[in-house]
Amino acid sequence: MSIDSGGSDSGPPPERIPRAGKYRSAWTILKEEIEGISTMKPPGTDVPRETDVLIVGGGVIGSAVAYWIKERNPKGSNVVVVERDPVYTRASTMLSAGGIRHQFSIPENVQLSMFATEFFTNIKEHLSVIHESPPDIGFNHQGYLFLAPPRDAQQMVENVQMQNELGARVALLTKSQLAEKYPWLNLDGVECGSLGLEGEGWIDPWSLLRAFKQKNISLGTKYVHGELIDFEFLTKQDHGAGDRNLRLDSGVIRTKDGREHEIRFSVVVNCAGPWAADVAEMAKIGLGDEELIYPLPVEPRKRFVYVTHCPDAPLLDFPFVVDPSGLYVRREGYGGNFIVGKSPASEEDEPDIGNFEVDYDLYDEQLWPELAKRIPAFNKSKMKSAWAGYYEYNTFDQNLVIGPHPYHRQMMFACGLSGHGLQHSVGIGRAISEIILDTDYQTIDLTKFHFDRFIDSKALEEKKIV
Repeated sequence: MSIDSGGSDSGPPPERIPRAGKYRSAWTILKEEIEGISTMKPPGTDVPRETDVLIVGGGVIGSAVAYWIKERNPKGSNVVVVERDPVYTRASTMLSAGGIRHQFSIPENVQLSMFATEFFTNIKEHLSVIHESPPDIGFNHQGYLFLAPPRDAQQMVENVQMQNELGARVALLTKSQLAEKYPWLNLDGVECGSLGLEGEGWIDPWSLLRAFKQKNISLGTKYVHGELIDFEFLTKQDHGAGDRNLRLDSGVIRTKDGREHEIRFSVVVNCAGPWAADVAEMAKIGLGDEELIYPLPVEPRKRFVYVTHCPDAPLLDFPFVVDPSGLYVRREGYGGNFIVGKSPASEEDEPDIGNFEVDYDLYDEQLWPELAKRIPAFNKSKMKSAWAGYYEYNTFDQNLVIGPHPYHRQMMFACGLSGHGLQHSVGIGRAISEIILDTDYQTIDLTKFHFDRFIDSKALEEKKIV
């Protein structure tokens, strides 16, 4: 899902199809019926005029939200998912390395990941569709190995203790234990490591998204190929953004044919990923006073993923390695290929988001030397390919934003994951369904991740965890 400025001012205004309950003349209704006959389509079948839940963004998080609502309440809730880019060329989902790990310093993040492992392990029970092949997301069970320098060793000890208390299986390894288990690692500057023993690994992001969409459609979810360009409010009067009578009523969707459709909703869920702040601004969030003065601190960041071939690296017992510098590497299959990546160390190093060009110099001049120093076998590696994509980045604390906005209670957030979205999508979808259907969390309490923390200036940063 991405947001445009709305196009040129020249030419006639686009045709707008009103939301349900809005007055339409007899001539307008007759015209729609005639068009439906001429195109052999019933009028209004492509874009519904109303829905219970409107989900903005059809990536893995938006699709997970749709799944849980329809799975738990198949007959009682209508769900529409709006996605501008149905092939997901700009979606964060497609950039993901597919990792699932239980190693976080915030307990709720550990719980979300553990639930993801359970769901992915039994995915055929959850997402299978009659008369279709069972979903296969390629779950590779291989633990993460985090390496810690002396200054971070105590924090790693505390993290591992908490993770195991929650039911995760994570081992703390001393430097000598690391050397014995992974003799191919250069342990200069490393004090200890934490290794996931069970439930960690990686999946194929595209296969997961495809499985969610196929299941959702079978449950009656409507996917609309279009772009949210605005919201309509309950009153057409000229209210200021802080007016207490301002209330969300419908979303304006522009479809490929240029038409604009108003969809009335009871709840809108902002799953727009890197463009979630644009959706929030359409609801006057960050543009008003009181609760509306605080913007949603989520923005797109460009990230690169590199594929390198290293014939001398071990294959069978190669964990998902995370270096103290933030560099990560994991195997891709068993043919000697590996995926490599790293987030910038500072704001000044952030790449331009205006294009999809890959920074090959970054790999040659920074990532490859770091990788070869930590794992000397990569001195004889060769980069084969690379790609760039957008990453939804929470500038406040790099963590999830979930739950209702304090003013616009109809707008739910499910965004800002900053790299954790794929693995936490299942738990986030379930949590949103609990708020909508049960009015509160029933499983994992994610209240601390609500929008209110921006107002209260209470950051929830992960400690020594990427």
